[in-house]
Amino acid sequence: MKIGFDIMGGDFAPKEAIAGAVIAKKEFGESVTIVLIGDKDQAIQHLEKEGANLADFEIVHTTEIIGMSEHPTKAISQKKDSSISVGFGLLARKKIDAFVSAGNTGAMLVGAMFSVKPIEGVIRPCVTALVPKAKGGVGLILDVGANADCKPDVLYQFGILGSLLLQHVYKKQDPKVGLLSIGEEKEKGNLVTISAHQIMEDTNQFHFIGNVEGRDIISDKVDVVVCDGFTGNVVLKALESMYFVLRKRGITDDYLESFNYENFGGTPILGVNAPVIIGHGISNAKAFKNMLLSARDVVDSKLIEIIHDAFQNLVPPSQ
Repeated sequence: MKIGFDIMGGDFAPKEAIAGAVIAKKEFGESVTIVLIGDKDQAIQHLEKEGANLADFEIVHTTEIIGMSEHPTKAISQKKDSSISVGFGLLARKKIDAFVSAGNTGAMLVGAMFSVKPIEGVIRPCVTALVPKAKGGVGLILDVGANADCKPDVLYQFGILGSLLLQHVYKKQDPKVGLLSIGEEKEKGNLVTISAHQIMEDTNQFHFIGNVEGRDIISDKVDVVVCDGFTGNVVLKALESMYFVLRKRGITDDYLESFNYENFGGTPILGVNAPVIIGHGISNAKAFKNMLLSARDVVDSKLIEIIHDAFQNLVPPSQ
């Protein structure tokens, strides 16, 4: 297995990216090759500082970087030799089995859409986030930023995608899927969630439990929380903010620490034809290491093939 790794993406790259790659390589052993994509001189410099064996890594040299604030579509089209553009080129040509980056999220989404393209039948690929459960384990919320506005059938597909991810990568059997709304009753919500509920309640594609509220997200009531990207991003940032505030106040707790993004590293863009893992822009070495481990797990699970098969014969829901 070969994992392509954008070492120029993130606020603390390439130093922290390389440090994370070195740790991950020790866990991978000979089973996984990490392909470092970025400035070769900097890559070698930081590998030597980490005391790593240069022969353990492949390096693909690039000369450009897509900044966090750059317009995604323009950057992808104009910066052909950026680490993100080159990484997607390698992925599209099947030179690598997965691509990992903590760089510009918009550019990662655009790159995935134009290089490996969405799986046939998937209306809108989406971005996911893991949520620690109060009694242990993790749940999933999606979308968390890729699609600010969603139609009901898109939310329905998010239920399929999230259920497959949690089942096959995180080994949660028969995950419970809930639709995030302002009340448990199916009549509660806006026009989109009410229509989405009508579609979901008749599905046999996943275990739908109905509407869930914000207070249910970290409970065992639901495993996969479906919402539009606007709502999901607000929820995700609120949880992150609470974690950092409590830490600054000196509060320590094992459950609180489970909200540390470093523990998860990154999650896949769901609905595209190859494993693409995106991580937090402030990722450190631990987060980068876990990002690479996530990529391995997604490849090993054959999640892309499973999603493809699920959508190949998917009957459009009645509305």
